[in-house]
Amino acid sequence: MREPLGRRRPRPVVISVKCLPVALPARIALIERSSVLLASSDPAIILAAERGDVVSIQIDGLESDGLTWSVMASGIAKLAHGQAPPSEIMREAFERGATFVLLPLSVVWVSGVEPERPITSTE
Repeated sequence: MREPLGRRRPRPVVISVKCLPVALPARIALIERSSVLLASSDPAIILAAERGDVVSIQIDGLESDGLTWSVMASGIAKLAHGQAPPSEIMREAFERGATFVLLPLSVVWVSGVEPERPITSTE
């Protein structure tokens, strides 16, 4: 049985810091199938949202039958002022000082579950 995204461990958020790719942990939640809400207190993620940088997230999984899958999503990040926490874990992250960052999904890449193909958020 799959857990909701918000109950799983923090996920890597991939950004460029001083021209080098860096994966930083963040809590995530899917918002209306078109955006991802990140909860992070990492200054690099917050700065990326303030600047409107392109940010990517990657989620990998292993099913009980041994099937592995991966989802990579990218979009232009922005601060999510006034966003209500969509789950208890996101609320707890916010109370511990995390900032919410909204990532409208521009490109999503899925592998493992079906043949690899890019999926746009408009499909």
